[in-house]
Amino acid sequence: MTKKDLQKIFDSFSKVRVLIIGDAMVDAYIWGKVNRLSPEAPVPIVAVDKKETRLGGAANVALNVQAMGATPILCSVIGDDMYGREFTDLMEKQKLSTQAIFKSKKRVTTVKTRIIGNNHHLLRVDEEILSDVAKSETEEMLVKISFLVKNAAVDVIVFEDYDKGVINHDLIHKVVIEASKKKIPIAVDPKKKNFQDYKNVTLFKPNLKELKEGLKADFDIANKEILSKVADELKLRQGIDNILITLSEKGMFIASKKSKHIVPAHTRSIADVSGAGDTVVSIAALCLALKLDPILMTELANISGGLVCEKVGVVPIDKELFLQECITLLTQ
Repeated sequence: MTKKDLQKIFDSFSKVRVLIIGDAMVDAYIWGKVNRLSPEAPVPIVAVDKKETRLGGAANVALNVQAMGATPILCSVIGDDMYGREFTDLMEKQKLSTQAIFKSKKRVTTVKTRIIGNNHHLLRVDEEILSDVAKSETEEMLVKISFLVKNAAVDVIVFEDYDKGVINHDLIHKVVIEASKKKIPIAVDPKKKNFQDYKNVTLFKPNLKELKEGLKADFDIANKEILSKVADELKLRQGIDNILITLSEKGMFIASKKSKHIVPAHTRSIADVSGAGDTVVSIAALCLALKLDPILMTELANISGGLVCEKVGVVPIDKELFLQECITLLTQ
């Protein structure tokens, strides 16, 4: 790669339109200082300095896509509640489309509240409903998705699955059929419940924990031989073109139609891994839309995931910093 090659790729990202389907949520933060332990229990007391809310889950994928200059359209179901209003306010402030956001009176908006003391993540409190959305709500989503696929010049679709109930078997099956008619690639960031329902997709991006849970398998050593065998089994069973397995500090493994390759991680000062998977699937999806080589896609996604881990809390990628890091690490 040359600097000019990378600059051309990064410029091309701005032409991509991404449809993101999945579990959107609010990430709430309580920031403060810890100077002592509670006399009531051996736990730290956090003296609160500030509170903050951010877009999370599938909405963080939308933020990452937007940060790269591309156009995201998020399709999700949230609660018709206080945090649902907070969510749409945050979307509008970020100039993100809410045309495919559905509010349900039967659900609460998923909220993850992280308590951070002295810049260390101490505790997370979750408010959520994990059951599937109502059948009528899935049907509403499908009508909107079908319209967008036919009329919004979608270049790639992302399933961002957090097992919070927005994605189910019927939704996956019908979206894959719609996408195949238009030859739109699909990238999947899976979780356990729907793991085996993702069939005939372009890119499947589990981490090791998700892979073991989804396949109900256990393997102690994640070397190339074992990963290759698992990837081949998964590709054959579910008709997947590319398997991208994230390996935390060991990097990523890509199994494409042509080759299998481990891309090692780069040395980082890790502050927080929250949201790194969102960033990785965002960059991988953009690369799919541009039909980039799978190994290059993995290298770019690998760098992006490492960069956001240097920040505390869930934050989208910084495009200029990302470009400079890619130039440093990938050009000769």
